Parts: sequence; C-alpha cells; structure tokens
Amino acid sequence: MNFDELLAAPQFSLPQADKDRVLGAQLRELTERHRSACADYRKIVDLIFAGGRQIETPADVPFLPVSLFKTRTLRSIPESEVFKIMHSSGTTGQVPSRIFLDRETARRQTLALSRIMTHVLGGRRLPMILVESDGIVKDRRQFNARAAGLLGMLTFGRQHFYALDDDARLSVDGLREFLERHGQEPFLIFGFTYLVWQRFFEVIAPLLIDLSNGILVHSGGWKKLVEQAVDNGEFRRRFREATGLKRIYNFYGMVEQVGSVYLEGDDGLLYAPNFADVIIRDPLTLEVLPVGEPGLIQVCSALPLSYPGHSLLTEDLGIIHHVDNPQSGRLGKAFSVIGRIPRAELRGCSDVLAATVGG
Repeated sequence: MNFDELLAAPQFSLPQADKDRVLGAQLRELTERHRSACADYRKIVDLIFAGGRQIETPADVPFLPVSLFKTRTLRSIPESEVFKIMHSSGTTGQVPSRIFLDRETARRQTLALSRIMTHVLGGRRLPMILVESDGIVKDRRQFNARAAGLLGMLTFGRQHFYALDDDARLSVDGLREFLERHGQEPFLIFGFTYLVWQRFFEVIAPLLIDLSNGILVHSGGWKKLVEQAVDNGEFRRRFREATGLKRIYNFYGMVEQVGSVYLEGDDGLLYAPNFADVIIRDPLTLEVLPVGEPGLIQVCSALPLSYPGHSLLTEDLGIIHHVDNPQSGRLGKAFSVIGRIPRAELRGCSDVLAATVGG
C-alpha cells in the first residue's frame, strides 16, 4: 500500500498490525530520502542512531526532538523549491520553528486534512464561523501555526464569518446575524481552544445564544484553560449547557507536521489517521512504553517530503488507552495528551542531538 492508497482508504480503518507494516515501509523510504538530502539529519541518524538501524515499524524510525526546528534550518529540498515557510506560534521570547514546504508536501497536507475532516463534517461545505480576525493570514508565504490551521480549515466552510476584530473582541451583532441566516441548519465553528473559550464562549454564555446546530472543531492552547480548571470534559459540558452545542471535536497537531491531525472520537480520545502514528516513550530512557503508561509523545507521519519531520519527539506527555477497540468505531491507537514535560527533563535529549549537528 503506497501513500495515495493510505489516503484513499477510509481513515482510522487500518488495524495496528497492518499500520505498523505499511506505515513502517513508508517511513523507511522517507528516512532514506532525508538522509540523502539533508546533511544535518544524516549526521543525527548516522551518529546517534547508528545509521544502519533496521526499520520495520514506526517505533524503529529515528526521531528528532521537535525543538531542533527552532535552532536549525532543516530541509531536504533546494531553496529554489521552497513554496511556503511555516512558523510555530511560540510564546513571547521563544524562537519559532521554521518548516519548509515544497508544493508536493503542501498538496499532501491539504489532501490528508480533507480526508480526516470528512469524518465529522461530511462531504459538503458548511457555513462557517471563524473565531479569529481576518487579518491573521496576510502573508501567504510565511505564516505561523494559527494562520496555517486557519487556512487549512477554510476550505471546509463557505460564507465565512470572522467573529473577532483585530483586538480579539467578539462581534456579538455579527454572530447573531450569521445565526439568523444559517443557524437552522448545520454550520461549522473553528478556532484555537483558548480563543474559543476566552473570546467566544465566555462572551456568549450569558446571552442564551443557540448553537445547537453547530459543529465545533478546535485545537491547542489548553494550558491557559487548565489554569482556570477547565479541562476537555468541562469545556464540553459548559458549551452544551449554555448554548446547546454538542458536536465538539478537539484535535492534536503541530506546525512541524501540518496535515497529520489526530482527531477526537466520540469517546473523547484522540486517534491517528492511516498515514500517521503515535508512540509513547519513557522520558528518561526513551524506550517505548506499553499501553496505559504515560510518557513522551513521538509522532510519525508519511506526509513530509521537503523536510525531515516524519518522526518527531514532542515535548508533550501522553498515554495510549487502547488499541483496535471495535467499540470506538476507529482502529489503531487511542490516546490522550496529559500535559507538557518539564523543560529540565527534556533538555538532555535535545542537547545531545543538537551537539551532533554542530550545536
């Protein structure tokens, strides 16, 4: 099964044993591609992972710490083929990641996202509320994770309504007008989690605004909500009680692997699509951990051709709850994200890899 066949098949349909074999082969090819085309990546693979490592499953694939993209220019294409540069949305003072896309990688990302989102949106474009301002996507060649996520989701909607002004204030009148036109049929809401909560929900909660026909897709920014004692369950409950909105889907993803979205199921757990996978590793030994044990999240994806981002060790902690559970309606691994690892614990791995490429 090649990449196009992975995309064409119904997503979340591969049993884990089949995914290990099929995706392992895809990732093996990508590893060789990036070893040949990216000198820094080749140094890491050859020195840290002993170069000749046998790759049979995603867990065998050499990985980079995601933070390396903040300090290194990592690309597997000549500069003349760079179609788009994406930046992570780091907090103030952080150096953002820089991700270099060629046209084919960008195309694969778009197709992949479309295949995933049809699971919750169906095949038709819906009227869409964007919990953003329309000024966020001005430079189409260089933009950050929020802008990339917004552009990726725009294609699933029509008659777009940007709910926030440039100062992130909600236009309640504009929202009411949108709902008068479209609120009696299904409509889509998209935004980043902290904006959806702080700039959207907290404003409309007292106003008895009916969102019961809506489908909310959101991602990222849980830290600020956790500080307010708002977890995923509370988020869902409060929306349901205040607005009637029940169809709410969180997803896990990052600018370093745009398109590889881990979408929430009806059970509240996250699932990997056919062309991606998650592995949980011990933060100290980096050994693969079994189901039920929390550790560092490694994400693997068959999408990135233009940069060596096909296997990344994140700074997030997660846990795999079950594998191939037929009751969930989705095959593969079901997992949740449980927070960020303390910086001191991750620094050792990142420093070793950075030193390998001359840091």
